[in-house]
Amino acid sequence: MKTTPTFSLARLTRRASLLAAASVLAACGSFGIAPPAAGDIHVMTSGGFTAAYNELRPGFERSSGRTVKTAYGASMGNAEDSIPSRLSRNEPADVVILARPALDSLVAQGKVVPGSQVDLVRSSIGFAVRKGAPRPDISTVDALKRTLLAAPSIAYSASASGTYYETELLKKLGIEDQVKPKSKRILSERVGTVVARGDAALGLQQVSELLPIAGIDYIGPLPAEVQQVTVFSAGIATASKQPDAARQLIRYLNSPEAAPTIAKTGLEPLTAR
Repeated sequence: MKTTPTFSLARLTRRASLLAAASVLAACGSFGIAPPAAGDIHVMTSGGFTAAYNELRPGFERSSGRTVKTAYGASMGNAEDSIPSRLSRNEPADVVILARPALDSLVAQGKVVPGSQVDLVRSSIGFAVRKGAPRPDISTVDALKRTLLAAPSIAYSASASGTYYETELLKKLGIEDQVKPKSKRILSERVGTVVARGDAALGLQQVSELLPIAGIDYIGPLPAEVQQVTVFSAGIATASKQPDAARQLIRYLNSPEAAPTIAKTGLEPLTAR
């Protein structure tokens, strides 16, 4: 006696679900839309690249289907929210973006994968005053010296630009003894914010960190003779759980398509060629 094969409703439902999923993936491919990718990407970025990064991140999320979670902090120093401090606490990180010397130090400490470093931008240092305040002259080295000597108070960052200011610039200008006592190192806050609320008459930081701040007037960069250009670079954290996605994000940030957005934030893009 012949028997007719029977199929359970559960098996039919499961088969229909698989066929539907395959159809969705095929449709995504047909229209050039990448299907959603699993797993968030964790990024730590320092202030110099923050404005450009914040504008570029949504485009990467749309194109990759991934969510990018971000922590912000200084490239160096022992402030609680600095990138070195965050990594020492084993906060999640796939990509770190910070000043190249600090990134190379993290490689030496075993926190960043050797050879994963990619230079993204060149960043210059500039000055700002509170909005509407007189704009002092910093166009030449002599003018800069006069401005610093005359300023009642000066704020500088706890990261790359501030380290240069307190350890090199004032010595080069020969005014360290007169100016350093009235200078304040700012932790865990933008220098421009301090200047905007009137807590310092003059502020020094990376140009890209000053430009987005409301309530200040950017007055210009350091003169070329005493300017220090910092390269900000990206690397893959050794503890990354998404190394392939991390590489994809770094390629995106270093792409020719990203360059116009980077340039308008006051940075010089070092686009991959």
